[in-house]
Amino acid sequence: MLEIIFTIILFGSIFGMAVIIVRKVPTLSELSPQEVEEQGALGKLKEKIKNNGAFRSFSGELLLQKLLSKIRVLTLKTESKTSNWLMKLRQKNKDKFSGDYWKKVKRK
Repeated sequence: MLEIIFTIILFGSIFGMAVIIVRKVPTLSELSPQEVEEQGALGKLKEKIKNNGAFRSFSGELLLQKLLSKIRVLTLKTESKTSNWLMKLRQKNKDKFSGDYWKKVKRK
């Protein structure tokens, strides 16, 4: 049963690759060899990113500013939480070691 499933997946994948190749062959045949050498896969990807509207206004400084502000908020939250924990611990210790505690210890 497992072999049948793997065989179906294999032939489905091969069929999908064949469809993609058949669709791209006319486009690839129109390109001259010089265009292919000048613009590799990375060159085409860079060009598409530059032409995309979302990446035109991309600023590394803006990204850094947002990242640092989120880190600052996170540190402030953790500082507040640890302050609350410390206050609770001090309150517990204050209750344990009240003034009569030492009197009880001295009596024993």
